[in-house]
Amino acid sequence: MLTKQINPMIKSVLILFLFSILFFGCSRTNDQSTKVVEASIEPLQEKSPEDILKELGITVPEMSVPIASYVKYVKTGNLVFVAGHGPCSPRGKGDTGTLGKDLTVEEGYQAARRTAICLLGTIKHAAGGDLSKVKRIVRVFGMVNSAPDFNEQHKVINGASDLFLKVFGEKGKHARAAVGMASLPVNLSVEIELVVELEE
Repeated sequence: MLTKQINPMIKSVLILFLFSILFFGCSRTNDQSTKVVEASIEPLQEKSPEDILKELGITVPEMSVPIASYVKYVKTGNLVFVAGHGPCSPRGKGDTGTLGKDLTVEEGYQAARRTAICLLGTIKHAAGGDLSKVKRIVRVFGMVNSAPDFNEQHKVINGASDLFLKVFGEKGKHARAAVGMASLPVNLSVEIELVVELEE
């Protein structure tokens, strides 16, 4: 009789014991999984535009002097309207000439990229020496010295757009126009102007 009473009690204790092991074991595993997930979504430290430029091996030049009767930029509120720029002097191959006649698309792309570097110098000046103050590249207007049958202006101006995206990330995404011109001042292959928004 006593044996019959003990057996159910032992069974109950064993069931409770096994249940406790399973419950607390699963809880611990879930806690560890949560910690792993939390660690994996911890935000990465963002690189500054200056850090990215250094990684790209780019030195931003000082703002150049206008070659005619205008200023390099005008600030109104938080917006900076940057005058048309070509590649900085001294100019090399691809910085002057006509796309579709004297120059290839790749040469025009590199000229637009060099022009973007010059524009960064002016933006930096407008931002008080700190490119991190750029809130957004708002608009790019690209002009390409083009032969009458040349129609790949968009690929040329990508040289500037791609650099802005690398340097500023999401802030570098912009509205854009890329148009052909019969000629540009001093036979420039590319001229680009910008609208930039700065932080408060």
